[in-house]
Amino acid sequence: MSSLQEQLGRIDIYLFDQLLRGNIRPGMRILEAGCGGGRNLIYLLREGYEVFAADANPSAVEQVRALAAALAPTLPAENFRVEPVEAMSFPSAFADVVLLSAVLHFARDDAHFTAMLHGAWRALKPGGLFFCRLASTIGMQHQRLSGRRFLSPDGEERYLLAESLLLELTAELAAHLVDPIKTTVVQNQRCMTTWVLRKNHP
Repeated sequence: MSSLQEQLGRIDIYLFDQLLRGNIRPGMRILEAGCGGGRNLIYLLREGYEVFAADANPSAVEQVRALAAALAPTLPAENFRVEPVEAMSFPSAFADVVLLSAVLHFARDDAHFTAMLHGAWRALKPGGLFFCRLASTIGMQHQRLSGRRFLSPDGEERYLLAESLLLELTAELAAHLVDPIKTTVVQNQRCMTTWVLRKNHP
């Protein structure tokens, strides 16, 4: 019997919560925008989900292709693409679930943030689930550098949003919150917020 770590990988605990609650179910098409090395995809690949992913880093995509080859060999390698989130080539209204985890706080500026957010949102079907984790200013003081760029207590510079802006964006996207906005405050380091949306039908 495989260990939990082998089965789940290093999946985000809040993404695992969505699986436990049935918001992500077998048969759904999953797209991870900005997938990194695929830590959130191990369980999904192992359980036979139709998984797609994109990342601007070629070595990250190679890691995900290797994971898929080992865990879900029937998935085509072209499901995993070397593309930035803002310029993914997947069709509009393509996925039942879009994952955008620990990506948006790397935005260079407002325009880059908007491009990444809309690039991921475009690929989501009406009625689909949008799971986003991002650093924020919720719950801790940060040093503003310029615009929405802040220096976090851990010494990292990030593009950070406040709760009020997340709520404004929810309305602008014609979406509704699946869960209340939840933030984990990591002592003297950073604040990580979970923002889970349902895309409304036109």
